[in-house]
Amino acid sequence: MSRLAILIFILVGPTLAGLGALVPISIGSVNAIDWKMLVGAAVIGLIVAIPLSIFVAKKIEEQTRPTA
Repeated sequence: MSRLAILIFILVGPTLAGLGALVPISIGSVNAIDWKMLVGAAVIGLIVAIPLSIFVAKKIEEQTRPTA
């Protein structure tokens, strides 16, 4: 993974993990939160962020590559 992809992951990873954690909270009531589902959804968000950050980094590198 390139350095740019790592920097993008630092921003995108927690964002998608937080969005994933919001899903179980919004589905169930506050008193009946299934913590395993909450953690699982956050981990899935982090896993999705890895290829997404690599994809975005490649697109940025393509656009900023000098043409000779």
